[in-house]
Amino acid sequence: MIEQSNAKKGKKTAVLFSVQTHGVSNEENDSSILELRRLVKTMGIEVVATLTQRRSKPEMGTLLGAGKLKELAGYTGGTGIVEGFSRKSEDETSDDIDEDYPVGNLAGLDEESSSDDPMAKNSVKADVVVYDGEISTKQLKNLEQATGVEVLDRTGVILEIFSRHAKSREALIQVEIAKLTYLAPRIRASHIGGDRQGGRLGAKGVGETSYELDKRRIRDRISELKTRLVGIHDEQIRRRSRRKENFQVSLVGYTNAGKSSLMRKLTGSDVFVQDKLFATLDTRVKAMQPAAFPPVLISDTVGFIKKLPHDLVASFQSTLDEAIAASLLLFTVDASDPAFRSQLAVTQSILREIGGEKIPSRLIMNKIDKLTTGELEALRCEFPDGIFISAHNSEDVAFLRKKILQYFESNMIETTMVIPYDKGHFLGQLRTKASIINETHDETGTEVTFKTFPETVTWLQNKMD
Repeated sequence: MIEQSNAKKGKKTAVLFSVQTHGVSNEENDSSILELRRLVKTMGIEVVATLTQRRSKPEMGTLLGAGKLKELAGYTGGTGIVEGFSRKSEDETSDDIDEDYPVGNLAGLDEESSSDDPMAKNSVKADVVVYDGEISTKQLKNLEQATGVEVLDRTGVILEIFSRHAKSREALIQVEIAKLTYLAPRIRASHIGGDRQGGRLGAKGVGETSYELDKRRIRDRISELKTRLVGIHDEQIRRRSRRKENFQVSLVGYTNAGKSSLMRKLTGSDVFVQDKLFATLDTRVKAMQPAAFPPVLISDTVGFIKKLPHDLVASFQSTLDEAIAASLLLFTVDASDPAFRSQLAVTQSILREIGGEKIPSRLIMNKIDKLTTGELEALRCEFPDGIFISAHNSEDVAFLRKKILQYFESNMIETTMVIPYDKGHFLGQLRTKASIINETHDETGTEVTFKTFPETVTWLQNKMD
């Protein structure tokens, strides 16, 4: 039985639910629920059931209609009733009835479970309920009363993952700011699990806050953290200033698109790589290897996701500034993910929010090793300017490296000059500013053919006069 399996594993279990309103297609709803499933899995929680209700709009107090709320509570052992809460008679209309969805779609897309077992539904008891959206304070209180378990929304799940994965001083501060902002209106609404410093989900990581913590103390803490973040931001500006003479390429894209794997292969660094959402929260900058002219720095940035909390985007502004400082953006997508088009749109939208729409960019279609020949050819036709690679293929990585260098070399010129022997020290400087193609020596000096930028040629001509 599923319940016995979960007990052996000792894992927390969750039931996910969504409200599909008018204008949201089945494909969009399914994609969002699948993504939420991956987020919850990243938290170490096993999803045992999913449930969706199609409505004209979410019910104001409980999101779901009365019948669907009781069905949800059936997975948690709750009553499905909110004491003192009454709905208007017109609330339960034909718009609120599931048209195409199976009742209690057990485990949703989980390959290990089946929705055909009529006994499975009663055997599953979830420890937590997760909504694919954002829950208000009132809705949180009502849903926890009806289900009898902790209720999280999509934002809360994302924040929890961020708090677990944050490692650097900056990331820890950024996540705590976002988490405190999120928790402030909710700490007095939830009564499940007692003190947040206990064993309740959401307690692990930075930003832990007791049930009694008032908003004034939270505001003071946020103010203190923002002051500390300003100091870190100033340090980053100074570091970027020292790197301004170098070209920088920034890898941007949806979470788990393969940016960290690509960073590792392009730079030869030991960047952390894991097949989980938001495995990377800290921006890292490394020199592209093997070294070439012009020297290029590669930066890896935090991944994006649909419905990314606005406060989290704001908190990570200083991290995202690394992308804004780039000479070239590489929009990296997982070409094997059917939802990559909408994921790319999310990334582009967030970059526009932070002022990155004017930075030159290239589209990297990653993970092509997971595509069939027919799928790959169709994508090549659809995205003729895309660069198709697999980060695990050394030839593909070498091809991408060549493309990056060619982009910067497009502004370079090739020229030949004679450097007299008495000015030979300029030849050493030139080797750091140009790609030397050929050198010959005669009685007048060293004849050098090189490729570099126009300003370097002007500099050397002035020195030879």
